[in-house]
Amino acid sequence: MIWKAKFIIHNKIARIGVTFEKSDELIRQIKKIEDARWDPSVKRWHVPDNPDNRTYFNIAEKGNTALSAEGLRHVDQFIRWLAAKRYSDNTIKTYSEALRCFFAYYRDKNVCDITNADVLDFNNDYILKRKLSSSYQNQITTAIKLYFRTVRETKIDVEKIERPKKTNLLPNVLSKEEVKEILEAHRNIKHKTMLCLIYSCGLRRSELLQLKPQDIDSRRNVVVIRQAKGRKDRIAPLSAKILTLLREYYKQYRPKIWLFEGQEDGMPYSEQSLQSVFKTALKKTTNTKPVTLHWLRHSYATHLLESGTDLRYIQELLGHKSSRTTEIYTHVSTKNLQQIKSPFDDL
Repeated sequence: MIWKAKFIIHNKIARIGVTFEKSDELIRQIKKIEDARWDPSVKRWHVPDNPDNRTYFNIAEKGNTALSAEGLRHVDQFIRWLAAKRYSDNTIKTYSEALRCFFAYYRDKNVCDITNADVLDFNNDYILKRKLSSSYQNQITTAIKLYFRTVRETKIDVEKIERPKKTNLLPNVLSKEEVKEILEAHRNIKHKTMLCLIYSCGLRRSELLQLKPQDIDSRRNVVVIRQAKGRKDRIAPLSAKILTLLREYYKQYRPKIWLFEGQEDGMPYSEQSLQSVFKTALKKTTNTKPVTLHWLRHSYATHLLESGTDLRYIQELLGHKSSRTTEIYTHVSTKNLQQIKSPFDDL
């Protein structure tokens, strides 16, 4: 969970201001807090300044986090260890913030005195009490297990730390007609090309923004996705339609370093701006579903499966490490389901 909190004065009342990268999950969580309000003038949430909220958002006094000096040292040590292991910047940020949250909860206890029972109490009294997601609990569990494997003279038995039971959620999928409506919503060639490339190649948001012009191989009709999730390179085929669109875009914008650059030359397009592009497109459609940008990737995989593409190829195209991750799309594909005749029709 990545958010920043600080003490503010709102309408002459002490409050805690909270900002974070837009996320439906985090918005749902902050809305659960009593008297949480959105301030559109500064684009920030704010909540009452009380002990519970100070603990929840990991702040103690103005300008300081609730971590002890020892906790800060251990988090810094963890960051250095992750960096040495060549974890990605996003993974380092996610795991270090998760460990920071755990150590903040036990800031009055020596790190080496923390036990498995403390982990259990944290899950019950912090995670479950605040109704935080199982995915966030799993992030903290991973961070704890990773870190305490590197700490000597600890009372924690890493192997006995249990992960939360995994929830089996189906991926959200759009029909081809719904996807087409979204992709054709923008007249701006740059905005349209970004969204079309995400769907046509099944890209993650970060993968699109890290592309460079030389990653588009028009002779082989492929795009090279470098150092994606898990630090893996892969390739995805480029359709004739997307190549035509890419050529039109390139002639007009002439990107220098990144395939899609922001307002400043040489700087990549930001994730926030891409989200805004997608939301603008969505508003121009008739779709009323709570669609997110990642639905385009899910839809790409499902539509490939429905057209007869082998699951092994889809796994390679999406960059999944395990085939079990890809198999989830078999549960949302309607190709075989549509061939099943309901007994209701014979009544």
